[in-house]
Amino acid sequence: MKTHQTKLKEVQRQWHLIDAQDKILGKVATRAAFLLQGKHKANFVPYLDNGDYVVIINAVQVVVSGKKEQAKMYYTYSGYPSGLKAKNLAALRSQEPQKIIIQAVKGMLPKSRLGRAMLKKLYVYAKFHDFKNKTLNIIET
Repeated sequence: MKTHQTKLKEVQRQWHLIDAQDKILGKVATRAAFLLQGKHKANFVPYLDNGDYVVIINAVQVVVSGKKEQAKMYYTYSGYPSGLKAKNLAALRSQEPQKIIIQAVKGMLPKSRLGRAMLKKLYVYAKFHDFKNKTLNIIET
């Protein structure tokens, strides 16, 4: 008996909703990365993008422990001399709170074309967002 090789056209994708309100950043990010990679499915293969869509709402209210609000830094580099910019978590939360979760999930995905394709299935919103046309599975972290 041969082992079944999953094909891309056989992949069934679902939509999952994660509410990040008063949840720990790492736990929300690991659950989202797990769903994006498709590791919860019986037909998981590491070389294929068979993950699901993930929607994260209330990103502005995600919680971190300790002094990370002031000590954790996020860096961007423009490519030019002296083009390095640094923001702490509190500043990034006030300007672009969805980037906090996107960066955390991005670090947990493969660093390849496959990881970039998985990241495109992640939707993060700072506040509540209503998805009327989609049937979402609500995930508790």
